[in-house]
Amino acid sequence: MAHFAVGFLIVGMLAVILAGPPWVALILLIPIALSVAVVRYRTVADSETVTARSFLSSETVGWDDIDGLRFGRSSWATAHLKDGRELRLPAVTFAILPQLTEVSGGRVPNPYG
Repeated sequence: MAHFAVGFLIVGMLAVILAGPPWVALILLIPIALSVAVVRYRTVADSETVTARSFLSSETVGWDDIDGLRFGRSSWATAHLKDGRELRLPAVTFAILPQLTEVSGGRVPNPYG
């Protein structure tokens, strides 16, 4: 769905690109970067590990290394690791905790039941 928004952004930018000098076409790099971000930002979890992917990097930690999850002002969760660090979990919201409970084998409690 987010790629549709990027497509509409490109359509909206076409008037500026077609009316301007040739170097203005460089602003097409903005929607390309946004589309790459949509693909990259994610959290992949399985029964043993959690991988948080950002625009330029990724970090994998085991479920046993996670002390807890926090939901602050950001819409994405933050994992508190046992070594004191924090790991931002892209696309993990309070609403998908039941799915995370199932994948983690119960290591993440389900607040809905």
